[in-house]
Amino acid sequence: MKNEKWKIEYFNEISSTQKYLLDRIEKEDLNYYCIWSENQTDGIGTKNRKWKGKSGNIFLSFCVGLKEYDFVPMQSLSVYFSFLLYDVLVRYKDNLIIKWPNDIYLIEESPKKVAGILTNVKKGKIICGIGINTKYTPEIQGEYKAGCLDIKIKNDKIVKEILEAVLNKKSWKKVFWEYKKIFEKSKKIFEIKNDLNYDATLKR
Repeated sequence: MKNEKWKIEYFNEISSTQKYLLDRIEKEDLNYYCIWSENQTDGIGTKNRKWKGKSGNIFLSFCVGLKEYDFVPMQSLSVYFSFLLYDVLVRYKDNLIIKWPNDIYLIEESPKKVAGILTNVKKGKIICGIGINTKYTPEIQGEYKAGCLDIKIKNDKIVKEILEAVLNKKSWKKVFWEYKKIFEKSKKIFEIKNDLNYDATLKR
């Protein structure tokens, strides 16, 4: 997969794209750098939870310069990139919704999580990790039900579209108002009572 701006690496299998990229950034000055795989064995999610995937899905992490995205409030980076991801995936599956702040769910009989985002900032870089259940539903026990997009589009095409969306640098104002519309729909589904501040944090 070629891209003029991005340096992209593909792995047949990797323990964690996020851990790998965080380690690389300790040693190298990377920018517009993406690694991805369709088999991740030891992924991480928010609050250091395990992101359990299954071979054939998308696992990717990318890094971009923090200053290049300074139009996005620091505390809103995960919201911003989750909307960009949603905006790509909804082209192929229309019954998707974002659960505040940054998880994407498939709405059928009950909500099922199909994608998640983890964002870190390190050495002046934004490191964004993404997991997407494109082909298979992983076995998850506990806090949420997992689902699968079950789409026929090749994974590398979706990765390319995600990276293009990041490059396009959609304004925070536009992302916020589109995100807010989705949030209003999701409040009833996920029983959220608060409204949003302009930085997409919840009002207290």
